[in-house]
Amino acid sequence: MEYKTPYFTQDMIKDYTILLPNMAVTQFSLVKAVFQSEGYHVEILSSSGREVAQRGLKYVNNDTCYPALVVIGQFINALDSGKYDLKHTALAITQTGGGCRASNYLKLLRKALVQAGYGYIPVASINFSSLEKESSLHFSLRFGMKSLAAVFYGDLLVALRNQIYPYEIHKGDADAKVKKWQDIYAQWMIDNHNYYIPVIKKNCRKIIEDFSSIPVSRTKKVKVGIVGEIYVKFSPLGNNNLQNFLESQDCEVNVPGLLGFVEYCIANQFIDVDLYGGSKTKRNLAHLGIRLLDNINGFIEKEMKKHGYFWPGPFKEMLEKPKGIVSVGVKMGEGWLLPAEMIELIQNGYSNIVCAQPFGCLPNHIVGKGVISKIRSLYPESNITPIDYDASATKVNQENRIKLMLAIARERLNESTSDQ
Repeated sequence: MEYKTPYFTQDMIKDYTILLPNMAVTQFSLVKAVFQSEGYHVEILSSSGREVAQRGLKYVNNDTCYPALVVIGQFINALDSGKYDLKHTALAITQTGGGCRASNYLKLLRKALVQAGYGYIPVASINFSSLEKESSLHFSLRFGMKSLAAVFYGDLLVALRNQIYPYEIHKGDADAKVKKWQDIYAQWMIDNHNYYIPVIKKNCRKIIEDFSSIPVSRTKKVKVGIVGEIYVKFSPLGNNNLQNFLESQDCEVNVPGLLGFVEYCIANQFIDVDLYGGSKTKRNLAHLGIRLLDNINGFIEKEMKKHGYFWPGPFKEMLEKPKGIVSVGVKMGEGWLLPAEMIELIQNGYSNIVCAQPFGCLPNHIVGKGVISKIRSLYPESNITPIDYDASATKVNQENRIKLMLAIARERLNESTSDQ
């Protein structure tokens, strides 16, 4: 049986509120500003707690995909809340277009809406793979450029905040800077400014210099990286506020940004052609896209290094990191990018890593949990723990496993400090 809901059409933009699930909180706040500057009425959902997952369990089988279960539970919870005019409310969800089940979330969402009595709610697809053409959001070149700028600015704000927050003398300074630049960016989008490449570079330098003015006291702390399936890696709802927990344990936390995943998706276009043949034009355009993004990336990396901050290197270097561990032809879900991010973190001092594994995500378990033993043999200093997230997993058990990893990390940190 096929479950159908109304298509989202362009004439709905003016009168409908579009609900979006949250994921990367800072980056998505900037993306929201992009939508609003282009005439969309958008709200990013912030509901949390176990009741969201339990709501999702009513409509999504637990062995399907935990991120789908949580996202759909968040949508149904919002529609049940009474906060919205349901005759003028629509939902939007991303589709990757890859072999991961994330491409099927939209079908699962429609089924859940019909079963919950909301079969009249339009659902829109956000994708760049020509999926769901009848009900997809159509974006202009300007919208795309603004969104790309949001990724760069958002990743930069997160990287700076995370590397300053544990050491700030006046608590709250780093978060206040994030809020300041979020507001500035929102105004830039309304004014249709500051999303071209040369201006992005100039503004990134300003942001770095502004954060560098925060007074800090540098002491040795355990450094922890977070990798994994893209939703549970970023989403506080999906990973039970993992970053907050790690920071409460006096750790510096590094979460590789959204830009890496964007470049991964582009790089897979020329990898496909290299491995299986195909259009040389497609291959060349993908290489051009990586060069353009790395042009900005390289500039930010140099500016960050001037102030002692870490920022990922050129993406083409990432392609080399998983060699001997997994082929770059492995690209279901996070694919080869996941072990590449682990290696990059280890090489830059974040040898303690939490690998977030959503229940029901076979690709992530293969390229996440499945490569840990090999990475440990290549990098003996690595201290990696995989943590499963699903509706039945308890936060206490997850945090206890992380605490065991942190105990090893602190022991090694103390040993390294005493040897100096």
